[in-house]
Amino acid sequence: MQFNVRPYVCGALGRIDTVLLGKLTAAGPRVRPALQTDGAALFSSAPLPPYHRAGGSFAFSWGERKPPGLDAWMAVAETYETPGLVGDGERVTLHAGALGLVDVYYARLGEAVYFSSLIQPLLGLVPAEIDWAAWASIIQVTFPLGDATPYTAVKRLPGSSALVFEQGRLKTERRLPRWLRTEPYETWTSPAELLEILREVYKDYEGRRLLVPVSGGYDSRLLCSVAVAGGADVESWTTSPDDGTDTDIAFARAITRELGVHHRVITQDPADYPGDAQEVARRLEYLTPHHAWYAPFAKEVHRAGRVLVDGLAGGPLLKNFMVSGAALEATSQAERSAAVLSSLSLGAPSQPFLSPRALAWTEQAVREQFGAATSMLHGHRAELPLSVLHTRTVRGIARSAVNLVGPEASFAAPFIHPAFFDAALSVGVARKDKGRFYRELLHAADPRVAALPSTNVVKQPLRRVPLRSTAAPARVYAHQTLRVVAERVPGLLSEELHEVLRDGPDALTRFNGWNDRFWVRGLVLFGLWLSDFENDLPDVSLPF
Repeated sequence: MQFNVRPYVCGALGRIDTVLLGKLTAAGPRVRPALQTDGAALFSSAPLPPYHRAGGSFAFSWGERKPPGLDAWMAVAETYETPGLVGDGERVTLHAGALGLVDVYYARLGEAVYFSSLIQPLLGLVPAEIDWAAWASIIQVTFPLGDATPYTAVKRLPGSSALVFEQGRLKTERRLPRWLRTEPYETWTSPAELLEILREVYKDYEGRRLLVPVSGGYDSRLLCSVAVAGGADVESWTTSPDDGTDTDIAFARAITRELGVHHRVITQDPADYPGDAQEVARRLEYLTPHHAWYAPFAKEVHRAGRVLVDGLAGGPLLKNFMVSGAALEATSQAERSAAVLSSLSLGAPSQPFLSPRALAWTEQAVREQFGAATSMLHGHRAELPLSVLHTRTVRGIARSAVNLVGPEASFAAPFIHPAFFDAALSVGVARKDKGRFYRELLHAADPRVAALPSTNVVKQPLRRVPLRSTAAPARVYAHQTLRVVAERVPGLLSEELHEVLRDGPDALTRFNGWNDRFWVRGLVLFGLWLSDFENDLPDVSLPF
């Protein structure tokens, strides 16, 4: 990972132990001091000037968008979606962005907090003890929930949260972001009005060369249509999401041809899949089994010299993505929460993957974590899309733009710009049901592009193509890694899965369904982590 655009940062606040701080700064990428005071220290891999400094006060941020001047930390977090460090001479505040897209990890030791953009450097200060609840979420939901990481002693600062050192004491502050402080009401924003807001958002990127990846879905064609209509210098690329159809590539060709945009297909080699999967897993610090398919694409983006325009958050904001009919029809908070969690979780595999006790414990742990992570949203008019945004979008899907592209190349996420986000959130979920509102929005942007086939509404038969993730090289890799899990933690896997593993790599060909594939990927990720940390994990005993 090369921190070319967004720097790597680390530091501490509180009663800092200089020996521990030295270990932290030596454990990650090379850094230089940006700030050193009695109660705070900040180091960065690139020059990091403060956006405010006067007398004993200071303010730093290290997200993609920079504040112009001093403001309350929550205003900075929700306007610019950036983490930062702010001090006024008496109080020092380390804060995340309002959604928490750019990670801040920390470990508390004594009366100080040590923080880092990456988890790994913090493991030089604290033991690598397994957080089983975090792994339960990674395996069943495909990402951790709340502040969890794979390690009990390392936490992630959630969105709209801060760590504060004041009057010799450390404390945590949690604030409601603006979309919860003032509950949005149905303003009957029209598609044309929302489109005009999106055009205004694009003005932030005027004069910059844009790369708008186009798939066959709604988000990318909307973003590309608006960029082209605004006269931007646009290229569009597409790659296979490894979903077994490559319909995205066929549909994207039609969209880019209609828009007159140069289109390129980034190909993938099945032989490279094991290496891609391992590289992505390690780079994402084992937080999700997603994104292996994105690795070749991200490497090309690093060399493109263009701003990647990503459709992050478009699905939950505009088309009720991951919001099921059961969630819409729920009559109680318990039913609503259970329906959203069911949509986010993997369905049952074709045969048991976990032992009965492991599965029961996992499901209970995930329910508890999901309830805690979404409790602030309960009863909110936009609870359903916000539940998806604050969990899956932030902790799972955003990794491709933020962590695979972000440090090396600039990325833009127009849908999370405050003006667009708030306007889209105010549109009621009933208007978005079954994609109706989104289709109106696309038609307002470009009716010819809106009429082209979409992966969101596929009516014709799909042409099946082989999956990289289930090809022979992937099966050998998966089998080797699953055996690590079977040997290191024998009580975790079901007897049925142990039997499959005894039959060799080709026995994994039976796991070709969507749910099966993701169960395999999650457990393979766990096995890679066990292998990589074999000498650092003192105990992997099951918690039940």
